[in-house]
Amino acid sequence: MSFANPQLLWLLLVVPAVGAWTWWRFGREGGLRYSDVDPVQGAPTAWTVRWRWTPAALRMGALVLGVLALARPQTEATTKTETAEGIDIMLVLDASSSMQAEDFQPTRFEAAREAASSFVEGRVSDRVGLIVFAAEAYTQTPLTLDYGFLQRMLDEVEIGAVEDGTAVGTGLATAVNRLKDSEAESKVAILLTDGRNNRGQIDPRTAAEVAATMDVRVYAIGVGSTEETGVETGPTPSEQQGGGSVDAKMLRAVSATTGGQYFSATNRDALERIYAEIDTMEAAPVDERIYTDRTERYPWFLLPALGLVLLEVGLSTTLFRRFP
Repeated sequence: MSFANPQLLWLLLVVPAVGAWTWWRFGREGGLRYSDVDPVQGAPTAWTVRWRWTPAALRMGALVLGVLALARPQTEATTKTETAEGIDIMLVLDASSSMQAEDFQPTRFEAAREAASSFVEGRVSDRVGLIVFAAEAYTQTPLTLDYGFLQRMLDEVEIGAVEDGTAVGTGLATAVNRLKDSEAESKVAILLTDGRNNRGQIDPRTAAEVAATMDVRVYAIGVGSTEETGVETGPTPSEQQGGGSVDAKMLRAVSATTGGQYFSATNRDALERIYAEIDTMEAAPVDERIYTDRTERYPWFLLPALGLVLLEVGLSTTLFRRFP
């Protein structure tokens, strides 16, 4: 509870002064003179005499409550809202047979699926969809805010659902097609693969050029073991030698064309760090607003104060009436 006029609480200092003055006045009040009081010396003292200070105490209580009411006590109910202008994200997941390699625990595909699932869990107001590709590409989940549904559809993805192969260009083009009508301020495709484009009619670089014209940024992730570990964005030893299963040169070109970035993940931890880094790079500004609803509570004090005043007046004119 707070007070709108806390400076008025200084008036509470008057209450002890009024109490002291009342006590002093009681001590100086005169009485009736009698020629002989011996016959009543042993008479019992009436309870009204013992409690004669009650009206004064009621007056003090009313004064305290009145001051508190003047200070305007209030209770506050605070509501905090956080809103963010969401972005649209398409996850493009390689489901070719090579993703069953066990250099990631338990497999590349399972590690990629779990990393993507953790990424989805961190969304707040972003629409996320899922494209799966092998020799062909298909939409597993369109853009949605229903993250629970997306998680279930991600769990249902299986290798072998379509003909084997690695149609990177087709998968990326399908994601761009899903994002073309988006009105989001930021449109992102996260492409994850462990191979080279060997199927489909669309070259990945062509798909990247189309993505650039539609303001879609592509973050490409190459998955697979190399001579080095961790996350790195420069040429890998396998790439420099012209070998390796991941076409890092192509993925780097795709991401550079769209203003994105290429990452190479050689273990499960590196893959999780990559998604965390992408999350940081695509974080939308959060608009935080705090609403405070104040409710006046002076009746809690004013009404009891009036009650005490009425009780004090009533007792002073009846049970505790004094003569003269």
